[in-house]
Amino acid sequence: MKKTSTHFEPQLWKGSKKRSGLQLMETFFQFNDLASSKEKLNSIVNYAVKRNSWLNEDPAVVFQFHQAVRSFVRACYLIHLEGKKWVADPPLDNPSPWVLGLLSVKEYQNPLLVLKKAFKEYSIKEFDYFMSGIVYFSLGMYDNLPERNIVIPYLHLIKMLDAGHLMLERRGRLEEGR
Repeated sequence: MKKTSTHFEPQLWKGSKKRSGLQLMETFFQFNDLASSKEKLNSIVNYAVKRNSWLNEDPAVVFQFHQAVRSFVRACYLIHLEGKKWVADPPLDNPSPWVLGLLSVKEYQNPLLVLKKAFKEYSIKEFDYFMSGIVYFSLGMYDNLPERNIVIPYLHLIKMLDAGHLMLERRGRLEEGR
């Protein structure tokens, strides 16, 4: 008798058609704009480290965001594996912090560096573990806090959101220039 197992893990964007990392990233940003994604991630992390409070938001919305970020990380990983050269903007003379976000000038010039650094330090499974942990701790009151350092993966995710948005913006400019 053949053993079959049912996988209950949702697999967003699964289908017969193969997509590139940029297409998956574009889909993410169609449903989640940059500012609200960073704000939602920030509030989830803030409530994850508070002991006597929890995130007062519909758990379904938080779970949907969790799944979207997981898919975003996988899109970033695909782009990282492709290793494309990105067209760099002209060097910035006096870069404004509003333009750069959390990115350094080098990372702004080549956003792929952000993805390479993030996946050099953490794997996809570690980002999944981080997201699952902060969502778990943000939705309820618990005596114990997350067991790992959550600041570094959080910073990587924020920088990946900035870099991903920048990549899509530059791709749009390239397509308009053709």
